[in-house]
Amino acid sequence: MNKIIGEIQQRHSARGPFDRRRSLKSNDLQQILEAARWAPTAHNMQNFEIVVVDDPVILESLAAIKSPISTAFIKENYRQLSFSEEELKRKKVGILGMMFPEFMRNPKVKPTPRQQTASLQGSLVTENPVLLVILYDPHRRAPASKGDFLGIMSLGCVMENIWLASSSLGISCHIVSSFNDNPAATHLKEILDIPSHLTIAFTCRLGYATRQPRGLRVRRDIEDFTYSNRYGNPYPSGSEEVNVP
Repeated sequence: MNKIIGEIQQRHSARGPFDRRRSLKSNDLQQILEAARWAPTAHNMQNFEIVVVDDPVILESLAAIKSPISTAFIKENYRQLSFSEEELKRKKVGILGMMFPEFMRNPKVKPTPRQQTASLQGSLVTENPVLLVILYDPHRRAPASKGDFLGIMSLGCVMENIWLASSSLGISCHIVSSFNDNPAATHLKEILDIPSHLTIAFTCRLGYATRQPRGLRVRRDIEDFTYSNRYGNPYPSGSEEVNVP
């Protein structure tokens, strides 16, 4: 199997705590940033900036930011959950619901006031040695791209490069989404002195997970999403199935 395909299959989201006693080596972090540097971006506009946060005091301040959980998130998250491995295997998309608190997997259970206002990832931020804050510069955009769709895709390429580089170095990565929306985004920008014209694209925790990933991982089969020459025309299967660990 091609090495890069193996890295892609091994990549996963490390949602649990990291070992706070293990710091990232400077050379490893440099390689991760080098991978971000070479991410493909529309029109080579390189529409991103990165803030590397490794100061424990600042990480504590970011962890203290409250991030209310939206009703829309809870509803949409619930629709994407499976409640058994058999169900997940059948759907081939989504994730197991057991990793979420009860109010996110049972519509009849209401979140407590503390759950409603606390940051989903706040308590984990202080566990990791490094937090990368990736910023989007809308002024650097590809021409004639409605809504800067190509620019947004470019940020996904930056994310993937960071993730794969981290994984290849044995470093755990977890995308933190709770800082993207207000009021959390405003507080984060204030703490890090981020200029007003820049938007938080995503943040990611880097470190060393204290436990191996749990739960079944699934993907659709190639023939489930691939067509031959015309949409709806089945793509010929026959390639050897690859098991994703």
